[in-house]
Amino acid sequence: MALIFFLLLVLLVGIGFLWTIQEMIFKGKWTHFIFFLAAFLPFYISSLSLVYLATRSPELVSIFQILKELIVLIALLVFLFYQKNLSKYPFRMQSTDWMMLSFLGLAFVYLLVPLGQASFLNKVLYYKSILIPGLVYFLGRNTQFEDWEIKRLFKIVFIIALAAFAVNVLESFILNAHLQQYSGYALYNLAINDIEPSGNFGLTWTFETQAITKRLASFFSDPLELASSVLMGFAAGLIWFLTSKKEYNWWYLLIMACSLGSLIFSASRAAFGAFFIMLFFIALVFGLYKLIASGFLMLLCFAVYVLFFASDDFYYFVIDTLTFENASSLGHVVEWVLALDSMIANPLGIGLAMSGNFGSVTDELRVGGENQFFIYGVQMGWIGMILYILTLATGIIVSLRVFYQTENTQVARIAFVGAAVKVGLLLPLFTANAEMYTYVAWLSWWMIGFAVHEYSRIQVSLKKSL
Repeated sequence: MALIFFLLLVLLVGIGFLWTIQEMIFKGKWTHFIFFLAAFLPFYISSLSLVYLATRSPELVSIFQILKELIVLIALLVFLFYQKNLSKYPFRMQSTDWMMLSFLGLAFVYLLVPLGQASFLNKVLYYKSILIPGLVYFLGRNTQFEDWEIKRLFKIVFIIALAAFAVNVLESFILNAHLQQYSGYALYNLAINDIEPSGNFGLTWTFETQAITKRLASFFSDPLELASSVLMGFAAGLIWFLTSKKEYNWWYLLIMACSLGSLIFSASRAAFGAFFIMLFFIALVFGLYKLIASGFLMLLCFAVYVLFFASDDFYYFVIDTLTFENASSLGHVVEWVLALDSMIANPLGIGLAMSGNFGSVTDELRVGGENQFFIYGVQMGWIGMILYILTLATGIIVSLRVFYQTENTQVARIAFVGAAVKVGLLLPLFTANAEMYTYVAWLSWWMIGFAVHEYSRIQVSLKKSL
């Protein structure tokens, strides 16, 4: 059975990869790399697990591992090849561009300087994890899409949201087990990442709550990635619901409902908080002040329920979470304290590959690791953390300006989703190495880059009209 699924996987991924390559190389459509990433990244870890389960071959796994970086690098090379005179290519720098380049440049300096105990190879691998999202942003920054191409990208996002929920339903009501218990996830982790199976389900502790109930991940790498990724499906469904004709609205309501359903199946407290932060942001963007008031009323009702009507187990679960006495919450606090202590003692950082949960960071060297901001701060000092924060902030602000100013509805949808997702990810960034969630992280960086490109065009048009 595993071999059959492996052959089907190779067929689907191979066809998608080869189609994208021929579109890029022979037709000059280097921008179409984003379609492959949007369709492949959600299944990335499940694909690697299934490949190893069927073949027991680390070499074949490594081929699938490099596909996501390879498609980005090929897109970059094709972009450069098709520029007849690169020196005359119009590239007007915006604030987000400067912040992104400064952040990547600082990381490159830390790659070269002899700082930290990590090996140079581990530093290179870690720098790659920083550079590739930057290249995705750069490619988005230079992308010009027709309306049908933007629609195709959103269709992929919608299909991923619906499929993720369908698998969650399958896991919960038919299999009564995690998909990862069948895909070879634990075997892959042990053989490739040297991570022993843990928890009551033979996967990792991330796949269960403290009450030993299942936290589902669908075909994503873990429940936390699923919870963060469905924010994109919900934001995309919402903006299409608000900007489409009424006869199609039921379709986008279904996408939002499925995204919310997957969020519930993932049982991620940080993602639930992120969801409400994103709703608050959306309400501010559209001036839906009644929605904000309703949100506060719902929060008040929840507080009343917890205080007077909830079971003792649920009451203490909420209280322990808010007071950081819950084991998971306490673990975050410990990691934050360790990271802050390192940043205070070493304000210029301790070197790349010394913090976080990325594969090239060894356990014996790791300092902190459950806060994306602190992870960069530990490695590249306060300057690195601030540059990352400014890159996020300027990207969100510029995307909002595009949403308000552009006359193209499809472009406005891209800008809105990019900004909304980055705002929604702020809370998960505080509790996880969320830039590792490649589907939502890379696609939202592409969207931010696409929005910055449109903002540059709008600025030029305004100057010409004056």
